[in-house]
Amino acid sequence: MQFISEQAQEMGDPAFSKRVREISEAGLERCYQCLTCSLSCPVAFAMDYFPNQIIRMVQLGLKEQVLSSTTIWLCATCETCVARCPNEVDVLRVMDTLREMALQEKVKGKETIIPIFHQTFLGSIKMWGKQHELSMLLLLKMRTRDIFSDIGLGMKMLLKRKLSLLPPKVKGVEEIKAIFERTKEGSA
Repeated sequence: MQFISEQAQEMGDPAFSKRVREISEAGLERCYQCLTCSLSCPVAFAMDYFPNQIIRMVQLGLKEQVLSSTTIWLCATCETCVARCPNEVDVLRVMDTLREMALQEKVKGKETIIPIFHQTFLGSIKMWGKQHELSMLLLLKMRTRDIFSDIGLGMKMLLKRKLSLLPPKVKGVEEIKAIFERTKEGSA
């Protein structure tokens, strides 16, 4: 677990903090560092910064540290932090905002596979209207250049019909694509 140095705290970017506040509308100013979010988080043990530290770093404007952290990608979006926060700070919306900002700004962080999965997952929904596992997995394998590591498992799933060969038929696919266009997300 890393800690925020005093020197790093002095070099913050107020525009970054303001932008995260505006986009997320999560009530960051209400956070008084009670640690409830971090103590509640089931994956905090694997993060480089605890959720409360990410919130504090955003408040301080530590853009580079925040957007390159593994924490924003390891967040399981389970909403435990949101449910337990005494001041109703929506940590999940902050994490979503930070992930999208990291993707938009093409930040090269410590985590490489999860951002690729994130983009591939959203791209599949944008294309088909809902998730099509087989096309998403194939695209993910190509993007990560890890094509053959678990091909045996994939074949077993196909033979047991756990993966559909054809994408689902969904009504309103054009409307779903329009949502992605309006929010500028899901770029595969």
